Amino acid sequence: MRLAAALALLLACAVPAAAQGAAPVELRLVAINDFHGTLRPDPGGIRIDDPEDRTRKVTVAAGGAEYMATLVRQLREGRRNTIFVAAGDLIGASPLLSAMFHDEPTIEAMSMMGLAIASVGNHEFDEGTDELLRMQNGGCHPVDGCQGPHPFEGAKFHYLAASTIVTATGKSVLPPYEVREFEGIPVAFIGLTLKESGQIVAPAGIAGLEFRDEAETVNALIPELRARGVEAIVVLIHEGGDPAGDYNECPGLSGPIVDIVRKFDRAVDVVVSGHTHRAYVCNIDGRLVTSGDKFGTLVTAIDLKLDPVTRDVVGAKAENVIVANASLAKDPDQTALIEAYDRLAGPIANRPAGAVTQTLSRIPNAAGESVLGDIIADAQLAATTNGKDGGAVIAVTNPGGIRTDIAHRQDGRVTFAELFASQPFRNQLVTLTLTGRQLRQMLEQQWLDLKRPRILQVSHGFSYAWDAARPFGERILPERMTLHGKPIDPDTGYRVTLNDYLAGGGDGFTVARLGNLRQYGVYDADALFAFFRVNGPISPLVPSRIVRLN
Repeated sequence: MRLAAALALLLACAVPAAAQGAAPVELRLVAINDFHGTLRPDPGGIRIDDPEDRTRKVTVAAGGAEYMATLVRQLREGRRNTIFVAAGDLIGASPLLSAMFHDEPTIEAMSMMGLAIASVGNHEFDEGTDELLRMQNGGCHPVDGCQGPHPFEGAKFHYLAASTIVTATGKSVLPPYEVREFEGIPVAFIGLTLKESGQIVAPAGIAGLEFRDEAETVNALIPELRARGVEAIVVLIHEGGDPAGDYNECPGLSGPIVDIVRKFDRAVDVVVSGHTHRAYVCNIDGRLVTSGDKFGTLVTAIDLKLDPVTRDVVGAKAENVIVANASLAKDPDQTALIEAYDRLAGPIANRPAGAVTQTLSRIPNAAGESVLGDIIADAQLAATTNGKDGGAVIAVTNPGGIRTDIAHRQDGRVTFAELFASQPFRNQLVTLTLTGRQLRQMLEQQWLDLKRPRILQVSHGFSYAWDAARPFGERILPERMTLHGKPIDPDTGYRVTLNDYLAGGGDGFTVARLGNLRQYGVYDADALFAFFRVNGPISPLVPSRIVRLN
């Protein structure tokens, strides 16, 4: 006890008197997540509780790089210590304006806004590891070359990926963390990709990588950071949860982020999360945890107080701020950037595709089938039915690849850009042969994750029923699997069209890898464009191809 008291007195004497009585250092983090290349405001805006009646929801026009840049600047103005950070999926699943240029415009937009640090999300791997590294370091695309209005110099911010390991070296594919100092106080930012990335990213693009447990990764770094004198630790993690409340609340939060945060070492002070496209400000196990919706509709302002003596976080609060288009001016530099790319993309993006009579919704019914899913599957079948194109009799597509509704506007007209936005991964179609038995096995894999089933969308003529009361692996009723009314024969080979993500075993559909006699076709967005041109105007039909029992 005497030794401990002596050490405490010695440490106290070692701290200057001014520091002992100094006020906390204030630091503002400005944070975003899941921007997904949405340079222009997403038509869906953000849905929030009606301030006048909390039992109702209202839609607020929000998002877009021009408005976000203005808000970020406003949230940083007049503050001595600020840093702009992100929790993954800045790119990938992007609208045409960004995707056409392999998301170079978004990287440039974020760099211009002053983004400093970002964790790597699963969608940063959509085009593979080498392409992610090109996003960081710059240079022309290896296939399409330099397409933009100026050379691509890479990100001026730093990507972090502590839990993403190159198996050949045992090292992280990008730096695991970065330490920044604010008035002499070091603050560590650790970047994490969700552990399940290997199951939801095209396998070919992440060959040689391992996605490790998030909490174990962070906890293993704590001794190293403390050895560097770091006590204030912020985690930027591309994983999240699902709350029941409004965008600044946290009732009933569920999902992976809850258990992950509880497993973090007590040294972790703040967690900026993402991935689930939800908004919340939470306290989990005494730590502030935030998430800012999706598509740039929110910016999170996180205010920390750092103790000059302990150099740790002694106060933390946050607010999600809407990127409200009605009240924010457009940033002229962002406008100029968007216009420069739009001059190149516009002629392609604005091509008329046809028309819709009503909005084509991606929202599934109780069986897992959606109006838009049916139409996309039909388009892929139409593109590959001809013998020279693959001779397909069935087309199947994954729901995660369908990103937004195709909205009905006043005149009903639809452009190529709107079709592209509904499935923006630019996946190539692959027609292959699966036996009836393998087809059923592939459908059983829809419930690999019982908490998040991935119900495949299927083309007209093919139908099946599944029983929710049956155990995993036995849910598909073989006698209810039919093609044009005839039962699927387990031993007969069927030509099936999938996108190349699914054909490579994406989303855990590993049975698809067994398909042989592969023939590659057009890209999915091009197939949908051709379908609209031939069959428009498109009207929604009641989804009835998939039947759910119990």
